[in-house]
Amino acid sequence: MYQSFYGLTEMPFNITPDPKFLYLSPTHQEALQHLKYGVQEKKGFILLIGEVGCGKTTICRRFLNELDPSHYDTALILNTRLTEIEMLRAILTELGETQLAQGQHDLAAQINRVLLHRIEHGRDIVLVIDEAQNLSFKVLEQVRLLSNLETDKQKLLQIVLIGQPELKNMLAQDRLRQLRQRILVNSELRPLTLYDTTHYVQHRLTLAGASGRPYFTNAAMRCLHRFSKGIPRVINNVCDKALLSAFVRDSDEVNYWDLRRAIREVSILA
Repeated sequence: MYQSFYGLTEMPFNITPDPKFLYLSPTHQEALQHLKYGVQEKKGFILLIGEVGCGKTTICRRFLNELDPSHYDTALILNTRLTEIEMLRAILTELGETQLAQGQHDLAAQINRVLLHRIEHGRDIVLVIDEAQNLSFKVLEQVRLLSNLETDKQKLLQIVLIGQPELKNMLAQDRLRQLRQRILVNSELRPLTLYDTTHYVQHRLTLAGASGRPYFTNAAMRCLHRFSKGIPRVINNVCDKALLSAFVRDSDEVNYWDLRRAIREVSILA
């Protein structure tokens, strides 16, 4: 409703992980650089941790979009409630393989052959597992075993694990110490500061076509940051409803009271 009123070309606060709208705060910039470094230097295992709604999936998509498709083959696993066999099949399917082996041993052997063939033809392979905190111990062990695949000179597979803080707790378990010891690059997303929250909101409005209107007052921004605790997904939800409140008032100014109304609505739906 408010998009045409404010002359926006698209909705600025959708919660879908669109890399176009990624705001690179210092913590997001650091996370993205860690992912790039880990893959380019063939570190094997790379870990990215972040609270729910902090932008892990958006960072992941931006990272994948920036990999050179003429050099890298990628496999992105989003559904992590899988068995070991289902995980192996999902990896092969994501790599474009259509004829899949049947048993767990044969699937692992097939992955080894596929990776060797692609490495020999100058490809590097990156496996990204999002929501990795949902993986069972057995599947994590299977992923660890895949990291053992190597030639005399390099690992056949670079593995990025992305998950919520629970993943860090899982990896701290003694039974996962072999996997933990293989993680050579790790990063943790932190919530946005008040400064970054202000720039985040303006960044998204500008990319959506805003040119000075609407604008959030300082009091509104302080209220937004206090409630959202700097979590981008919560910021998006509140801003969307606050803009609607300002639109109903026929105002270019999104004020403190618009934020309070938006927060009440978000809190009811939570």
